[in-house]
Amino acid sequence: MYVVNGKGNLIRLLAGIFILGSLILAVFVNLYWLLFTAFVGVNLIISSLTGFCLMEKILIKLGTKKNKISF
Repeated sequence: MYVVNGKGNLIRLLAGIFILGSLILAVFVNLYWLLFTAFVGVNLIISSLTGFCLMEKILIKLGTKKNKISF
């Protein structure tokens, strides 16, 4: 998978998985998992306002290729 100009489908996919996963864990395990949901939400807001995306930095460090195609 590619990160498209730093804000690709992979980041959106992972954010959705993290949010849904933490909601499921909050229902069946412990309500404190909602703090993880809030953390993901805050990072999405920061990313939209500043352009800095923590998940993008993590994915690039893990070796995800950065696609140079712009839309």
